[in-house]
Order: sequence, then structure tokens, then C-alpha cells
Amino acid sequence: MRRVLWVVFGFILVASVAVGAGAACTGGSNNLNVDDSYSGKQVELAVGQSLVVTLDSNASTGYSWSLAQNSDDSVLNETGNKYLAPQTTLVGAGGKEEWTFKALKKGTSSISMVYRRSWEKDTPPAKTFDLTVVVK
Repeated sequence: MRRVLWVVFGFILVASVAVGAGAACTGGSNNLNVDDSYSGKQVELAVGQSLVVTLDSNASTGYSWSLAQNSDDSVLNETGNKYLAPQTTLVGAGGKEEWTFKALKKGTSSISMVYRRSWEKDTPPAKTFDLTVVVK
């Protein structure tokens, strides 16, 4: 009998950990998180869901990301961006930029972002990020 109780307890423990890990993977939120590996790809969102784009950035170099194009901001609206400083005391270490977009209605919008110094408008960007977002 004792052995059966331990087996049941073990099963419950493993199931609890698995459920918790699943919640951690989704972030427990209504966000779809993407990074630079998604550039050139297509993602799907539900109406009301948020897209969070996180890209490497280094403010100490003068470079930053800017939104070059959002093909339909009535479908996908930018709701904010922020710089996430590096978790180190090393001078010149890079951080990340986080851009958030909200899916407003069904449709498709393509976003294009460029990484450049603000005063170098005539110079090609150091990096680009392009994503097609289908809102269903």
C-alpha cells in the first residue's frame, strides 16, 4: 500500500512540474515572443494578442533599432519599445531592444526595422529585421 502511495505521489509531482514548465514556456501571457531568427518569416497572431520583438542592440555605439515600415497599422499597432541594458558592469556591453505590437483586427501587416545610427540616414543599415504578421 505504501508503495502505491509513493507511486501516486511521484506521478502527481511529475505532472505538476510538466504543467508548470508548459506555463513557463508560454510566458504565462498573451504574447508571442520573437527574436532576430524570425527575420524574413511569417507568424500568426489572434486578435488582441501582442507580438514582442527582442533584438540585440548596443546603445553605447550609437546604433539603435527603428521601425522603418508597418504596412498596416490598423491590423498591427506598435504599442511601445524600450532598451534593455545588459546585465553586466562591462563598459560597452550590448543589451537588447524590445518592441511591442498589438494585433487589432484580422488581416496582414509586414514590419521592417533597421539598425543604424540616427545621424547616418544615407548609409545602409548595419542590420535589418523583416516580419510578416497574419492576424486571424
